[in-house]
Amino acid sequence: MNPFETGARKLIPAVLIYLKSRDERFLMIHRNSKEGDYHQGKWNGLGGKLEADESALEAARRELTEESGFRLPAEAFVSLGTVHFPNFKAHKSEDWLVFVWMAHLPRTASEAIPAACDEGSLHWVPKEDLLKLNLWEGDRHFLPLVLAERPFQGTIWYQGEKVIRHEGFPL
Repeated sequence: MNPFETGARKLIPAVLIYLKSRDERFLMIHRNSKEGDYHQGKWNGLGGKLEADESALEAARRELTEESGFRLPAEAFVSLGTVHFPNFKAHKSEDWLVFVWMAHLPRTASEAIPAACDEGSLHWVPKEDLLKLNLWEGDRHFLPLVLAERPFQGTIWYQGEKVIRHEGFPL
């Protein structure tokens, strides 16, 4: 029988949002607040797990608001693609399926952000500096596509923090 059906493995749906300012900066979170955080020390776009009966777009809007305070309309979000991470959290037998979004900050919105949220500190990072950050290794396979606002779909296999293979990213 299938390990997902038996409960031996779990599939965790999540969202990842890259909020772009008018001057080509991106809102990033430095995961430095929670002790024992699986993402400790990494830089990520904003996001998190979907809640029950929530669409990926609803989750993206909710997570952006929870983590940054920005409440954007649905039309500010563009779906860029999905990334599957088989056995991402091996210690929990979890595969992750991540819906990746670009959101554009409206011209009328302030770029003011809280200094931090529960997950870490928030920073506007210039586009040209994003790939210089301490990212998850696999992010380097799809982040150039995010920055180019090109649709994509792919799979990244990790062993610990090391990418052991990937497929599906048209670079």
